[in-house]
Amino acid sequence: MKKILVPLDFTETSDNAFIYALELAKLFKAELVLLHTFDLPIVDSQSMPINYATIYDAIELTNFEHFRDKMPTLRAMAEARNAEHVVMNHILMDGDLAFNIKKVVKQEHADFVVMGTKGASGWIDSFIGTNTAAVISDVSVPVLSVPLEAKYTKIETIAFTTRFRPKDIEALQKVLALAKKLHAKVKCLYVKTPSSDVTEETIKRWESHFEDEENLQFYIIPNEHVKTSIEDFLVNQEADMLAMLTYKRNFFVELFTNTTTQKLAQSIKTPILALHE
Repeated sequence: MKKILVPLDFTETSDNAFIYALELAKLFKAELVLLHTFDLPIVDSQSMPINYATIYDAIELTNFEHFRDKMPTLRAMAEARNAEHVVMNHILMDGDLAFNIKKVVKQEHADFVVMGTKGASGWIDSFIGTNTAAVISDVSVPVLSVPLEAKYTKIETIAFTTRFRPKDIEALQKVLALAKKLHAKVKCLYVKTPSSDVTEETIKRWESHFEDEENLQFYIIPNEHVKTSIEDFLVNQEADMLAMLTYKRNFFVELFTNTTTQKLAQSIKTPILALHE
């Protein structure tokens, strides 16, 4: 991990994600690329006979000044976490957030994205909308989405959901590599439903494949309610991060659309690492 892209919108939510990015940057000796995007208005030049290039320039200048004024706060946050040595570069762009993130990932060769989500009350809107969900779908690098309620502490336990498919092996290896840098445990969960087609032989083959991983545990939980089982697992195992493949995005989104239970309210405090196939 050499470059971490952090979209900022000057809110408490993005500040919270910035702290996670700082801690990862310290650990991996990575550089932070701080991105702020803004929308330019659509101006009808006939109804508004004014040089609308002037309007655009004024909006861009305002956003630049806001970004500039925010930097001392971000620097102070870095110093408070002994991360003043972390290199930070800044990019200001107009346009769609998801499109710009994808563009900057390619342009800057970023290999990780950390972004904030609105948390319990606004999680659904943020997750399903054009921001987090679009980024998770379109960006080829891992995306760590951090809800506001997830206050940074040492990451000691990473939960990883699997269906014991061959493509899950590479994802689990990436999670294990991250966990080793974090000195964390990985708890691999498979929810075995009545319609499950995963055989005992497959499970044993996986366990044998990873038998040398001392900080890896497998959990097989029989339950027809996959979503509920994952939610309960996050709470019961005190997971500090949930890692998932995005091969079934509809389920990934659905996991966080039922906010009626107390356990789900707890589970959405867990940062989610979205890995791509």
